[in-house]
Amino acid sequence: MPSPCRRALLLLLALLLPSPPLARSPAAPGPATALLRALGLPDAPRDAPTSRPVPPIMWRLFRRRDHQEARAGPRRTPPAAALRPCHVEELGVAGNIVRHVPDRGAAVRRPEPASAAGQCPEWTVVFDLSTVEPAERPSQVRLELRFAAAEASAGTAGGWELSVARAGPGPVLLRQAVPALGTPVRAELLGAAWARNASAPRGLRLTLALRPRVPNACARLTEASLLLVTLDPRLCHPLARPRREAEPAVGGGPGGACRARRLYVSFREVGWHRWVIAPRGFLANYCQGKCALPAALSEPGGTPALNHAMLRALMHSAAPGAAGLPCCVPARLSPISVLFFDNNDNVVLRHYEDMVVDECGCR
Repeated sequence: MPSPCRRALLLLLALLLPSPPLARSPAAPGPATALLRALGLPDAPRDAPTSRPVPPIMWRLFRRRDHQEARAGPRRTPPAAALRPCHVEELGVAGNIVRHVPDRGAAVRRPEPASAAGQCPEWTVVFDLSTVEPAERPSQVRLELRFAAAEASAGTAGGWELSVARAGPGPVLLRQAVPALGTPVRAELLGAAWARNASAPRGLRLTLALRPRVPNACARLTEASLLLVTLDPRLCHPLARPRREAEPAVGGGPGGACRARRLYVSFREVGWHRWVIAPRGFLANYCQGKCALPAALSEPGGTPALNHAMLRALMHSAAPGAAGLPCCVPARLSPISVLFFDNNDNVVLRHYEDMVVDECGCR
């Protein structure tokens, strides 16, 4: 039987979830809208697509940032290797939001015609960036291209040249030598597709051309995607501290000194499992306990009460009507990372501060 506090928290999360509208009129703003905006979602995501696999790079980034995965995985991250806030270590850039954006032009792209002598086809790729908020500043925009396996393995003696331009008339944004096609071809667009200090556009239409350096068979594009890393300063806490390894107390009643109590929140129980890829849930925890003397002195290893809290507890013990007791509240919180699908079919890794109660204290 769940504890009253657990039932109350699950009920609160369930109430925050948006309900299907009965009419087309816009819903009045409320807690659900505020929660979704905090998650960077204008609307509640629909069910996760069945044909959209999660790219391996997104799994690697999530497992590195998720504290439970880092502790339980085969390559356990040592305590000294604390991750820097607002920084994507594996990519070496600043950021707290990573999006894997698929090519929208692949579904309507015409079959490639037989190329004339020396003329290889060009491709138009389309990336929907409408979910990127104006406050986000891109730190990496990596174009990734994959080509047909047979042609990639065959290769060409002189290598290839990739050119990227905006769709329609316009200058070439970049040219890049490509030695071989056996591995994905990557090109950095930040600084070429748009300025480094500018916000991301609502959409990006590019014309790609891949030509051999010496006469040879043309390559065939099979997949194009964009790895977009942005930094939202509103979600960044530069002074964030690494999580403690100690687990909070399990359950527990209102008795005893103020401390963190264990509380696991399951995304399935609140209906978010349809669009949240990982984790399945997280230890949110909560604070509970007495802040009266001598409980306000805290248990060994806990967070000491503030002098002001001690003063209030002392005044309350001497004259209960003069001052109320201090409250048992979070003294240290830590972040979580969530991997999910948004409404544009993008796979998003987002870092959220202050989601887990690690320590409690009297305030």
